[in-house]
Amino acid sequence: MTSGLHSPVYWEKFRIIENPAAAVPLCQMIADHFKGKGIELVVGPTTGGIILAFEVARLMGLPAAFAEKLPSGEREFRRGFKIKPGEKILVVDDVLTTGKSIREVIDAVSKHGGDIVGFGVLIDRSETPLGFGAELYSCLRPAPPPTYRPEDCPLCKSGQPLKKPGSS
Repeated sequence: MTSGLHSPVYWEKFRIIENPAAAVPLCQMIADHFKGKGIELVVGPTTGGIILAFEVARLMGLPAAFAEKLPSGEREFRRGFKIKPGEKILVVDDVLTTGKSIREVIDAVSKHGGDIVGFGVLIDRSETPLGFGAELYSCLRPAPPPTYRPEDCPLCKSGQPLKKPGSS
């Protein structure tokens, strides 16, 4: 996984994102949940978060923006995207595991003085509450699958080859 952890379960978000018949109803769930909360802009991190944030924004009749990863590892709003101080922001992403991408977006929004109202994700597979400082809504929260540090991974110890389907 992007986190560097190993797991016998991997949620391939792009199987959902590539299929509008599957993705749009999930985005509608997020849009419906945050309706009436004064949101002015929907943002997401690259890669999967771009598509989902755009669709949630479309469903809510709002603009969308995305935060790109810089070589330093930080995220930044580029390409002319502007966040106004005090602007009410909804952050949308695909799969939440460690919260790293969302924390990077929080930092990018904070640099502009935006006010994050909430977070919407398709799947929350975090093991413990991550406490982002605003409401987290997840379309799906399965029992978290086990994760292991590479040196403790029973799959590696048994000789099973790792698959790295991709990261974003």
